[in-house]
Amino acid sequence: MLILALILFGIVAGGVAQLILGRSMKDIDWTTAVVTGLLGSFVGGLALSLATGHGLDLHATGLIGSILGALLLTWAWGFWRRSREG
Repeated sequence: MLILALILFGIVAGGVAQLILGRSMKDIDWTTAVVTGLLGSFVGGLALSLATGHGLDLHATGLIGSILGALLLTWAWGFWRRSREG
């Protein structure tokens, strides 16, 4: 059950990251949201939880770290795509 909750929150974190970066709700790229949300959730959430000493328990720091990680990855992915397109 925890794994399903983490996947769902990762997807939401990816969507929120795209909204923060200026996309409208109908323009969200859900494939990118899923990938960046899950990776950002894993990296950002885990890093911030471990840095604050909460370990693997579910705390607000992990949730904030998840959104920040997804935000960073979404921004980096968009930057990389724009630089390749010319």
